Amino acid sequence: MDIKQVTETIAMIEEQNFDVRTITMGISLLDCIDSDIDKAAEKVYNKIVSKAKNLVAVGDEIAAELGIPIVNKRVSVTPISIIGAATDATDYVPFARALDRAAKEIGINFIGGFSALVQKGYQKGDEILIDSIPRALAETDFVCSSVNIGSTKTGINMTAVRDMGRIIKEASEADPMGPGKLVVFANAVEDNPFMAGAFHGVGEADVVINVGVSGPGVVQRAVEKVSGESFDVLASASGKVVRKENDPLLGWILTIEHKEGLVTIYQSIDQIKVEKGDQVKQGDVIAIAGNNVYQSGLKKHLHFIVSIQDKSVNPQSYFGQKVEKIEVTS
Repeated sequence: MDIKQVTETIAMIEEQNFDVRTITMGISLLDCIDSDIDKAAEKVYNKIVSKAKNLVAVGDEIAAELGIPIVNKRVSVTPISIIGAATDATDYVPFARALDRAAKEIGINFIGGFSALVQKGYQKGDEILIDSIPRALAETDFVCSSVNIGSTKTGINMTAVRDMGRIIKEASEADPMGPGKLVVFANAVEDNPFMAGAFHGVGEADVVINVGVSGPGVVQRAVEKVSGESFDVLASASGKVVRKENDPLLGWILTIEHKEGLVTIYQSIDQIKVEKGDQVKQGDVIAIAGNNVYQSGLKKHLHFIVSIQDKSVNPQSYFGQKVEKIEVTS
């Protein structure tokens, strides 16, 4: 390792908050298959505890030796729909309980693999696992679930889309935190270390370690590097400019009224391109991102506010919606 690599590593740790976000041990459960679900679940528990019993301790030792935080220690397993298909069970919650018990025994953060891969259609165990998800998540603490419903090559399983909509609703009713441990996605990979979407692919070795790295400060550093560049601010929807004001704390402010009681507010902007009374179209450049006194630590940025019927709402909840379809939600 040369001096440049050393200094880059130091900068990554000190300035970009670099860390090893997770070390995830992938464990194959194919040799745990049994026609009796209780016996299979016990085999699952025993194998996980046997293979991963030292995962947390070794992770802590490596973090101490390298001086780089290892934030999470996790386990992923073969999709349980595959293991369960060998049984005559109509409910796979016993597998979820076995996974949870193993996670607690070895002291990990999460365990993933209560999963099904249905991008091309259902097999025997898939529907049973999917129907088991709400109870499995509600009755366990560390189990994560995922369902792959599509891929670029095969397309989307629309039956699974329908079913997962129902399952997400049922999971939230069974436990408000349940959907937080569930991922529905496409193009799943076999060695994903991140929860809740991690599972151990059937093409993987019996036991592997997958590492996920992260740098929470990277975005901030990237923005700092382009300090002084122009960041155009666009009108989020068509409407009329009803306010243009230079506030001593918040900087320049533009307010645009739209249809159906929708109002958008743009704060901390500069080089205003429009005047009060102007009509703007969605996508028009109305200003550039700027600075203000109140949020000086954020440097150049846009503070964006959405109000519906005089009630402020989370803008992210309304991205991509047509104005006439937007309603206030509590």
